Amino acid sequence: MLFSRGFSRISRTGSSRGRCLFSILREQHQLAPSNHFHSPRDSSEMALGCRENYSWGSCAFNGFGRQIHYQSSSIVEEQLDPFSLVENELSMLANRLRSMVVAEVPKLASAAEYLFKMGVEGKRFRPTVLLLLATALNVRIPGPASDGVIDSLPMELRKRQQRIAEITEMIHVASLLHDDVLDDADTRRGIGSLNFVMGNKIAVLAGDFLLSRACGALASLKNTEVVSLLATAVEHLVTGETMQMTTASEQRCSMEYYMQKTYYKTASLISNSCKAVAVLAGQTTEVSMLAYEYGKNLGLAYQLIDDVLDFTGTSTTLGKGSLSDIRHGIITAPLLYAMEEFPQLHAVCDRGLKNSADVDLALGYLGKSHGIQRSRELAAKHANLASAAIDSLPENDDEDVQRSRRALVDLTQIVITRSK
Repeated sequence: MLFSRGFSRISRTGSSRGRCLFSILREQHQLAPSNHFHSPRDSSEMALGCRENYSWGSCAFNGFGRQIHYQSSSIVEEQLDPFSLVENELSMLANRLRSMVVAEVPKLASAAEYLFKMGVEGKRFRPTVLLLLATALNVRIPGPASDGVIDSLPMELRKRQQRIAEITEMIHVASLLHDDVLDDADTRRGIGSLNFVMGNKIAVLAGDFLLSRACGALASLKNTEVVSLLATAVEHLVTGETMQMTTASEQRCSMEYYMQKTYYKTASLISNSCKAVAVLAGQTTEVSMLAYEYGKNLGLAYQLIDDVLDFTGTSTTLGKGSLSDIRHGIITAPLLYAMEEFPQLHAVCDRGLKNSADVDLALGYLGKSHGIQRSRELAAKHANLASAAIDSLPENDDEDVQRSRRALVDLTQIVITRSK
């Protein structure tokens, strides 16, 4: 099975580690998802960046149960709050986002800013990742000493990278507004969802409006490769949502299909945005692919834990309804793993989980299985692959760069240990 291959230890020395991972990334680059639909098996292999017959050999990673730390003589034991490192930038970004979504029509303006208002901005996870990555990839420009993380960086470049964070957040929020309409959700981020408060039509229009503003901001960067990366991410959001709507049993009950859908719906946006930050910084193809790999694996880990929390969390902690996926007939990793232990669950899921009796039956099988545990383990594997990508970046002695890289590694553990 795709996820059960043996893994061997990779050398952590800078040059050999980099060459080893770069060889994998070149293979993955050739296998990046195209604009065409693939079979469930092919799709999963492409989402995970490897072919079924590809041998990981000595270039793979082991020790997925432990955290991989970025080693630095000065900060290796330092406990970091990744969000605090970019706190000031996040505050400025939030203010700019609110100003970017102003519309002439009051009702549209109110709808567009609904999830950008103070107190309901969400975790701001994606902007945090992108701002930290911008520092992790940039090189200090000689100049006066400063205590700030960004003061020594070229400010024009930093503004352009901040713009990527803003665009990504607008695309993300637009996708949430549209998803809530499709899912008939009534809560989001602990408040009534926009479609519940203002209706489906205005929610769809607000999402479209945010996408249009994101397009305008993207065009202002005047970089065709970056435009292509973010356009691909938007295309993947639509593709992933369409894949989720499938009623074909073979696809709904396939781990390969699930992983491809997860890449499209969640990981593509953050991975392509990470690569865009690297492209704007003028990084090499190898480094840009490492940025992409970090975002892809972090995104997959994030969604896997989201799918676990849908079963284990509460509506209060999640800010939205728990058990929402299974009640909508959506089969995720925990149930797919449970199905391997209890084949009879397959027939229950084939009926569409349209009544409470089948939902309760499915939950019963899940409770007796290792589905939750195995999903967490798969998330941990992707989190450590994300850490390995950061660990494989070219060596840099700059303290701000190293601190940001350590924060990016710490984020991988925050993602898989969170409860909301």
